[in-house]
Amino acid sequence: MSEITVRRATADDSPRLTRLVRTSAAYRGDYAAMVEGYQVGATYIEHHEVHVAVDATGRVLGFYALLVDRPEDAELDLAFVADSAQGLGIGRLLMEHMTGRAAAHGIASVRVVAHPPAEEFYLRTGAVRTGTVPHSGRIHWDRPEMRYTTG
Repeated sequence: MSEITVRRATADDSPRLTRLVRTSAAYRGDYAAMVEGYQVGATYIEHHEVHVAVDATGRVLGFYALLVDRPEDAELDLAFVADSAQGLGIGRLLMEHMTGRAAAHGIASVRVVAHPPAEEFYLRTGAVRTGTVPHSGRIHWDRPEMRYTTG
């Protein structure tokens, strides 16, 4: 595997991040409605802690978005790894980076409302299950609620 770096996302990354979300194999079948028409917009990137993992050629392998407007309510809003980069440690690298960024903001823990198929990933990377968020609106399934501690 080539050298992987994590950098702050820019507005120019918006199309690539949007494509990564919309084409994710994790959101096929029953879950497809969740990403249909979804866009990771330039304004979103500029106003939140969005970081991308890139290889030496600049190819985006994954990203996360950490919402830190209120440190006591910090939340991992988005986390995606390209289907072609699954199993290479990119997700773990991103979660380690995310908890480091949260700690730098003085945040003790980060909430995650997980996509059900991703629950095991979050547990393997250090999150602890704290409850369940019941289905509502266009989400027709309960979701695991989890938390990462920092520091």
